[in-house]
Amino acid sequence: MKTDLVAFQLVKFLEARNVEKVFGLCGHTVIALLDAFKESEKIEFISVRHEQIAAHAADGYARAKNFKVPGVLMTHLGPGLTNATTGVAEAGLNSVPLVHIAGDVPTSYFGRHPHQEVNLHADASQFEIYRPFVKRAWRVDRPELLPEVMDKAFRLALSGRPGPVLVSIPMDIFSMELDVKFFERRRDNYPELPKPSLDGKTAERVASELAKAENPILYPGGGVISGGASKALTELAEHLEIPVLYTLMGKGSIPDDHPMTMGMTGFWGTEFNNAAAMKSDVTLAVGTRLSEADCSSWYQNETFDIPPTRLIHIDINQEEIGRNFKTHIGAVCDAKMALEAILEAARRLYPDGVKRPEKVKQIAEAKAQYRETLADAQKSGQFPMRPERILADLRAALPRDGYVVADVGWNKNGVGQQFPIYEPGAFVAPGGLCTMGYGPSAALGVKVACPDKKVVALIGDGGMGANVSPFATAAEKNIAVVWVVMNNYAFGTIAGLEYQHYQHHFGTVFTTPDKKPYSPDFAAIARAYGIEGVTVTRAEDFKPTLEKALNADRPCVIDIRVENAPVVTAGCWNINDIYVKRGETKPGRVWE
Repeated sequence: MKTDLVAFQLVKFLEARNVEKVFGLCGHTVIALLDAFKESEKIEFISVRHEQIAAHAADGYARAKNFKVPGVLMTHLGPGLTNATTGVAEAGLNSVPLVHIAGDVPTSYFGRHPHQEVNLHADASQFEIYRPFVKRAWRVDRPELLPEVMDKAFRLALSGRPGPVLVSIPMDIFSMELDVKFFERRRDNYPELPKPSLDGKTAERVASELAKAENPILYPGGGVISGGASKALTELAEHLEIPVLYTLMGKGSIPDDHPMTMGMTGFWGTEFNNAAAMKSDVTLAVGTRLSEADCSSWYQNETFDIPPTRLIHIDINQEEIGRNFKTHIGAVCDAKMALEAILEAARRLYPDGVKRPEKVKQIAEAKAQYRETLADAQKSGQFPMRPERILADLRAALPRDGYVVADVGWNKNGVGQQFPIYEPGAFVAPGGLCTMGYGPSAALGVKVACPDKKVVALIGDGGMGANVSPFATAAEKNIAVVWVVMNNYAFGTIAGLEYQHYQHHFGTVFTTPDKKPYSPDFAAIARAYGIEGVTVTRAEDFKPTLEKALNADRPCVIDIRVENAPVVTAGCWNINDIYVKRGETKPGRVWE
């Protein structure tokens, strides 16, 4: 019988599953696993200063790897596990595959309330904390069960609707001797699983309805990107000349300069985009939850008018079909398989395609008119800078295949609405949980996954202030992210909402005791961490500073003052119907 320590066998298992990077933070329960990582020639352990950073970085890594391998993170028990919850929950709501390996209390300490255990209501059950937002949470109480659990964890994270899983391992198990046969049985147990496709009859029906419709719309979500379905989507749009709208997470599923691309819908959608969605007689939604932000709180006649619009909804998760709108045709199916089946049917039924020259012309004219509304702000020399100019200069400096990693607020909403993305997956943003502080850390994972690509993290000062320690990891590993801090001395989006409804900025702007605007010097903080930090003081200096930073191939922080201007939107957000100022009456608008 050949044996080895569990920690070393676990690392060999990870190597066999093509894991190249593990993000995490040390703790006494995982030191034995760190010892095994130290000996690995295939896996690099990337140490961070906070577990939420590890989760977001693993999230960004999985996205930049085209969702084909899960991001892997390792944390300690107790506060290590709870610190990571926000990042893992963000990944869960965005269908990002993660495998979270967490140390746990020794098996011999069950019921004794050992150091750092979360145990107020149950013993040896810290993994229960994760149940609301992971696909599965395991606690492994016997070493011979770990190979089976790890095998299941990797397959589950990637199958169906991707998402995070947790494997909680008591620290003494890492140091146990185990017969190697248990891991060897599972090391290469990852068969190609056929993905659910669309049957020929349904594919023909969908293709026919789209071809015959007067105002059809293709509506991709993040599932089109994670499923590798962008090519099929684009070719279907071209063959039947169908306009394409998209969700925030679906941005990049078709190039923004494609003649059939219109843009994003919902809260921060444009008037033309939302109106086009409402006028549609047939809408094919693929790989989307049809979430509140994308659908203007599901109000009728704001973004969608379903019915009379006939909704065809395709998603890998059966629970999404019919959840938010009456569905004309529903199919539980892989996005790529579905779109390829519909495209094949369309080519067979309509070999010459469908021509809609007026639609193509309308889209081109509407996009040109919208660009014209932005032109003055994009060229403005004012300082603090207009956010539109920051986006325009960034687009001019960034290669076509460069990545933009956004946080929450103007940088996410404005990019979704105004910033052209040309490659699938090149826009990375928190969509489901919308976590402030996501972007600074996720950018690390994106750059680690794609070291040959340019990566810019576009962050507000609120999001950057939430956690600046990604700078430390970047300095230690020379991870050449460029962080652009859009600094408006406020939680800008919330400050705007508060002023709109209550005419004050209490608790939403940053000031000194004498009420002067305040912000940390993020460029100085960057230099203190050992990376480049630049403060831009004139609008005309931003683009050359950014170009220099991108060409240097070193981590850099660019801190720039920006006007707290709202993102102009024609969409509707239900919260605006809920706010009531004391002493006033406001007729509440009910959900329809």
